[in-house]
This record gives sequence, C-alpha cells and structure tokens, in this order.
Amino acid sequence: MATRIRIVGTSGSGKSVLADRVSARTGLPRLELDAVFWDADWRMRDLDEARARVREFVRQHPDGWVADGNWTSRLGDMLDPGSPDGADTVVWLDLPRRRVMRQVVGRTLRRVVRREELWHGNRERARNLLRWHPERNIIRFAWTNHPVTRERMLGRIAAGERIVRLRDRSEIDAWLASLPPAGRSVGP
Repeated sequence: MATRIRIVGTSGSGKSVLADRVSARTGLPRLELDAVFWDADWRMRDLDEARARVREFVRQHPDGWVADGNWTSRLGDMLDPGSPDGADTVVWLDLPRRRVMRQVVGRTLRRVVRREELWHGNRERARNLLRWHPERNIIRFAWTNHPVTRERMLGRIAAGERIVRLRDRSEIDAWLASLPPAGRSVGP
C-alpha cells in the first residue's frame, strides 16, 4: 500500500527536519514545498508551474512520498486527504509557541550568519529581521501565524479529519518510531 505523508505546522516547528527523518527511516522520497513555491530572488513561482511540479512529483512516486510545508493558499486541496493526489496521513507539528520561537530564531540567525542557501539561491536577509511586517520577517511570521495555524488545524480535527497531532519531542519520536523502516511495507 502506498503511503503519502504531509507534514504541516507553523514556520519553525520542524517540518523539514521531520520530513528528512521520515524519508530517511522509510525510504520515501521527499517533496519540500518551499522549494516548489519559491523561485530565485524570493519571487513566488508561477502558480500553474508550481502545481504542475507537485503533480509530477506525485505521479513519479506512486508508491508514496512525504511532503513538508503548508502552502494551502497556493495548493488548495491538492494534497489534502480525499483528493486524487492527496496525502493519506496528515501530521501536524503543534509545538508550544515558545519552542517554535526558540527554533525559528536560532535557525534564522544561523542561516543569516552562515549565509546558508535555502532554495534557488535564496538566503535569509539580516535586514528582514528588522522589518515589522510578518510577510517580510520570518520570526514575526512564526509568532503571528502560530495561533492562526492552531485554530485552523483544530477546526479540521473538529470537522472529523484524521490528523496526527504531535505536541512535543517525545510524541514526534514515538510516531517516527512507529513507521516501518525502509524495505518493509509502509501503511497509514
């Protein structure tokens, strides 16, 4: 049985790290949605092109995949359970705000100091740390988006969606350990 895992959560919650760990454990190929939707010079990739890339990735990996990132405003329901290309497992990293903020601040400062390339030549900019608007400052974005993400995801759970909600490191580690390692059958 194919397994399609989608990992969502606030910026800085650890989606990419968990997706790497899931991919390493299960052998599932990984799709990093930030790399799909961002283009060079921090421009948004053409929506039709980005969606085509997602569809092509799904088509190329019929035996399963892991995708990390939210991007609901650009994906619509493309990767939602029930859609033809959708995930059969949605994992929500619902870490406490203080933990997310520690992680996003540390990660952002490291990226700025080391000039780490993210996708397509893009790098975090030190001047953005001084900007007030959340769309320009990833730390402010994580702060303001945390309660919005929580409300949206709790609404989805209340509506009956099956979502794996992970609230701390021990829950993350236990869920990861529950996944069959590469070479064994993977199921939801």
